[in-house]
Formats: sequence, structure tokens, C-alpha cells
Amino acid sequence: MADGTFELDARDLEFYGEGLRRPECVLCLGDGSVITSHGEGGVSVIDARGARRDVLGRRADGRPPVMTNGFALTKSGDFLLADLAGEGGGVWRLSQDGGMRPLLLELDGMALPPTNFVGVDHGERIWITVSTRHRPRSLAYRADIADGFIVLIDQKGPRIVADGVGYTNEAIVDPSGEWLYVNETMARRTSRFPIGDQNSLGRRQTFVEYGAGTYPDGLAFDEDGAFWMTSIISNRVIRVTPEREQHTVIEENDPEQLAAVEKSYLAGELGPEHIDKIQSDVMQSISSIAFGGPDRRTAYLGNLLDSKLYTFASSVAGFAPSHWNVRL
Repeated sequence: MADGTFELDARDLEFYGEGLRRPECVLCLGDGSVITSHGEGGVSVIDARGARRDVLGRRADGRPPVMTNGFALTKSGDFLLADLAGEGGGVWRLSQDGGMRPLLLELDGMALPPTNFVGVDHGERIWITVSTRHRPRSLAYRADIADGFIVLIDQKGPRIVADGVGYTNEAIVDPSGEWLYVNETMARRTSRFPIGDQNSLGRRQTFVEYGAGTYPDGLAFDEDGAFWMTSIISNRVIRVTPEREQHTVIEENDPEQLAAVEKSYLAGELGPEHIDKIQSDVMQSISSIAFGGPDRRTAYLGNLLDSKLYTFASSVAGFAPSHWNVRL
């Protein structure tokens, strides 16, 4: 187990939190806090004692609340929220007292479409992903569409640094700081971009491709340089080593249902009805992973369709993210 090649049954999982609202993304802090997305305008913070508080904000323009998908935590303690709402989009900054203000809502004269993910790396660069320019987003649930893009905000300001991505999902800088890894959900691969001078990105490289039923969403590195990927729909956690070897740690799905989804995907007919109605005994479409606990050996799984998180013990410690020592 020291190399991370263990396997779990879904019945081995434990649960964390209750009454959560679409906990799609999860972050962990060194003080034992666990933070999840709250789909109605913010995040839920669960402290080390298990006490929960919801930090919710309202847009000043009176429009519906931000539908938090991915989110990040800055060193100053502000939350950055990726707005996935069909009539929204962009990234908002949420303070601890519930104050909400825009971070980035348009770029190059274009309003940002529904936005999937935002992350802050150790260099305090902000990485934002938009899965597709199609509206509704479900029109891009196809292998032959690649119109997602990645936005970077650094000292030079915001700009698109990668385009033509196959349904852009989580994008994480690796422990070396030299590569940006990104999950391309509908292209069914994890790619990487070399980070060059002035934070420019080089040409996309396919790092690993996945097989039938795997739709990569969440992404987190461990201290051995491997990354852990969560697949929506099939409820798979796959660990990928620096040598590109894949090991499935856990999965739970209905084979017949998964086969029907696969058939629709290959026919270019995948839709919300295939993704939003996944039913399993334990996991309900896992979407993200983060490592917490005092030694970062407890994995927390976020999801799209449940009101709690799932956890398991890992034999490998997660790599410390940029927010690990932030105190709320």
C-alpha cells in the first residue's frame, strides 16, 4: 500500500458533513477545516469540531445567487467562486462576512460563459476554466467539440492562455510548478501545458487518456508526484503515476446504466438526463478530491448529487495546496 496501489469498496467509505447543498468542490485546511461548494451563493465551512457555517453572498445587481461550482481560497481568506449558473458566469470574490464583488465577469469584450473552476497556486496565480462556449453547456457533451479555454490572472492581468480544450474541468499546477495539468472531461483525457516565461503556456500535451465510462473531473496531487482523478457518472477514483500508470482505487456504478451512458456518448447524444440521474448505493457522481487531516492522508470526495462528502484513508499523503495554512 505504500505506493498508493490499494483498492476500496464503496461500502468502506465514511461520510462527512450533512445537509450540504451541491458540494461539488472540496478544500481542506491544516487546522482541520473542510470547505465545500454551496450551490446557492457561497461555501460551507466545517471546522475541526464538525460545526458548520455557510458563507453566502448576494450579487449587487439583484440577479440570482452565484451557483458555486469550483472555488478557491486566497491567502487573505477570501473565497473565489466559479459561477456555473446558466444565466451567470465568471468568477466572484466572497469575503468572510458575506460581501460579494466581481473578480472577472468578462474578457476581451465577451461575457464569460458559465464557469467551471477557479484555483490559486503557490505563486498566487489564479487559473480559471470555462468548459465550453456553447449554451446550454450540454450541447458540448461530445468528443468532437473542443471549445473550452483557460484564463490566467497574474500581475499582468487576465488573459486566455489556452483554448480549444475538450470540455475544460479542473486545472492544477503540479508540485514542480512547471506544468499546468487539466482534465478534459468530454475528451476523456488529462493533458498538461508547460508553464513558460511570463506564465505563458506551451503546447498541450496529452498526459493520459481514459477508457470507456471515465469522465475526468476533479484533480489533486500527492507527495509522490502522482495525481488522483475523480470521474463523474462512473464514480471512479483513479491514481495516475508520473510514469502514466493508472490504478483504479475505487468505483461504484450500475454497469447497465453506465453502458447506456457510454452508448449515448459515442453517438454524440449525451445530455443532462444522463448525468443528473446517476444512482448508486453510496456515491452520487463524485466530482472532486482533496486531502486533509493532520497528515493529509484523509481523502475527501465532493459530489454533484448528494448532501454529504465521502472519505477514506490514503496510504500516500496529498501535496499541500496553496491554501493549506490559511486561517479563517
